[in-house]
Amino acid sequence: MYTLARSLLFRIDPEASHGMALRALDALHRVGGVKRMVGKPVDDPVELMGLRFPNRVGLAAGLDKDADHLDALGELGFGFIEVGTVTPVAQPGNPKPRLFRLAGHEAIINRFGFNNQGVAHLVARVKRRHYRGVVGINIGKNLTTSVDDALGDYLACLEAVHGVADYVTVNISSPNTPGLRTLQFGAQLDDLLGPIRSRSLALDEQTDRRVPLLVKIAPDMTDEEVALVASSIERNALDGVIATNTTISREAVAGDPQADEAGGLSGKPVFEASNRIIRLLRARLPDLPIIGVGGIDSGDSARAKCDAGADLVQLYSGLIYRGPTLVSECAEALKKR
Repeated sequence: MYTLARSLLFRIDPEASHGMALRALDALHRVGGVKRMVGKPVDDPVELMGLRFPNRVGLAAGLDKDADHLDALGELGFGFIEVGTVTPVAQPGNPKPRLFRLAGHEAIINRFGFNNQGVAHLVARVKRRHYRGVVGINIGKNLTTSVDDALGDYLACLEAVHGVADYVTVNISSPNTPGLRTLQFGAQLDDLLGPIRSRSLALDEQTDRRVPLLVKIAPDMTDEEVALVASSIERNALDGVIATNTTISREAVAGDPQADEAGGLSGKPVFEASNRIIRLLRARLPDLPIIGVGGIDSGDSARAKCDAGADLVQLYSGLIYRGPTLVSECAEALKKR
């Protein structure tokens, strides 16, 4: 059934079909159709970062930026869902078109630019959720905020979401906000993560509620750069890392008609690049929880991500190409592993 739906959706503009698919999922959810379509979620509980994940398969940030579809997506069988990236105030993102399919490579290029309705909207939506899995919230800075002033945006988002998030992810790795990736390295990373970590610990104490803090990094780093990031993560006592975001490399899709579109490339071509970063992080931070994301399109690839060193995995592009059955396939594969 999904193969037929995909063939129809792939005939129209990618961003329009994205919205159409989410609205259809919401409608199906309202009449109980999602549960009938996918069956019971895989039960494979794991304790990590002080949280109990119903299974090891999550939805990556970016698919549901505003938490508008949280309950419907949750019924697909995810053990956890990450919403966002959210910014302090609403912003439209980059001009359209800004989403491109590279179907021959099972890949996607996006240059959304953190389009979202603002943190207040997202918090209100998360508060109303019925989904009982773990919910992470991915935070970023507004486009109009300079890189030098980015800390203020991250702190504003952290304070707004702390009361409703199960964990918070600091996104410093999107290639679609100018200058953002410069925050991943050296003193700039410590200057960002240090105050965010201090504020998150203070909020934990004030609310008597521990909310793990993670950082999401890019795949486009040398071994030496990964070592620097790992050292900063360790110094600032973060609770985990998400590896990885999209890539700016086009080596794996050279020759595709859409390859020269600006933005971050996700999907199958990012699989090995993501695994490489995970292996490097695991070698340097043997006890750090790692969420692996990038190019998972089967149970075998989910296992390979965990073999590289990930504790949990997230899906995005694979879900677009393979459909809802990918969730249970990956969850079952990791349960057997």
